[in-house]
Amino acid sequence: MKSVPTKKNHVIGAALFAAAMALPSYQPALAEAAPEKGVVAFKYLNYEDSQPNQDRIGVNAYSTSIMMPFAAKWSVSTSYTYDSVSGASPRRHDYFDAVAGASTMSEKRNAGDLNFTRYLDKGSITFGTSYSEESDYISRGYSLQRSFSTIDNNTTVTLGGSYNTDTINAWKKEVYGKSKKVYAGLIGVTKVLNKKDIVQINIGFSRGDGYFSDPYKEGEGGTLDPRPNVRNITTFLTRWNHHFDSSDGTARVSYRYYTDSYDISAHTLGVEYVQPLPYRLTITPAVRYSSQTAAFFYVPKASYNPLADPSKPYSYDERLSAFGALTLGVKVEKKIAADWTVDVKYEHYEQRAAWCMTGKGDTGLQPFRFRSIQLGISRQL
Repeated sequence: MKSVPTKKNHVIGAALFAAAMALPSYQPALAEAAPEKGVVAFKYLNYEDSQPNQDRIGVNAYSTSIMMPFAAKWSVSTSYTYDSVSGASPRRHDYFDAVAGASTMSEKRNAGDLNFTRYLDKGSITFGTSYSEESDYISRGYSLQRSFSTIDNNTTVTLGGSYNTDTINAWKKEVYGKSKKVYAGLIGVTKVLNKKDIVQINIGFSRGDGYFSDPYKEGEGGTLDPRPNVRNITTFLTRWNHHFDSSDGTARVSYRYYTDSYDISAHTLGVEYVQPLPYRLTITPAVRYSSQTAAFFYVPKASYNPLADPSKPYSYDERLSAFGALTLGVKVEKKIAADWTVDVKYEHYEQRAAWCMTGKGDTGLQPFRFRSIQLGISRQL
């Protein structure tokens, strides 16, 4: 059977969010300078999601990254990721699994990126490019980021921009060769308040034009999942890091607000605490709560209509519904030698309509949950 990558986007969405949070512009580091040593790292991720009495998606992902300084004021970084996704994927609401069963799917993805950074007296410039390919989806990206630091190095301003172009070659002829383009910008400020506190504020904007529908969601009449061909997104992110001298630990608090032209508004509050321990161990427990409203064209389970007009936007995709979600996680790191570090991270996520902040979730949907385990090892060069 052909691959039906509907629920795999849960994984891809989470991975993209994690990657965005790891960008240099999101880090509270100031007074940038060329690194003295390089770093090579390997990570493995195992992911499984589920709903009551239903097996869903399993993912195994492997990634390797390398960062190397050169020519005194430059660094180059590159990464490669391979992941395989398999399992059972529902076509629409969980109702359709109970009635007709889920379709099986299998997909593989190869992705890589390359970034060059030039370190200046007060700031840096980073040029980047990325490429990702699946059997039915190809994505290419380009980015430019510039940071400026004040004379006292207590404040850094970051400006960034990116361009992504995607090609969708689903096995359905009517969506073969479709495309999507996304333009994005970022403005950020990071400031040292005192020796214990650092704050950061980022505002991001993006505009996407092209094919946003899900070609693998079919109704009885053969209709697809028609969505608007324009999606504008605005995000606001603020972070605060506070160090405790008494325990030598650091609390990291973040809040993110998201809104888009689909009428989705989302709030995400995260808290984690980094605690060094004896024997060169570090433990980081974390908790995150998020809530979103539904897209204006989302159709609740109780309002399912097999004769819906495909010329108007509508979707039965649960990811576009209103819901709340809670994530609990913990990460443990250990320095096993002067230049070697290993880590393991576990997360459990649960999503329920009743947890929506507005109280207007689709009560016909079953809870959705996943767990992920990540193993990593890195070495300074």
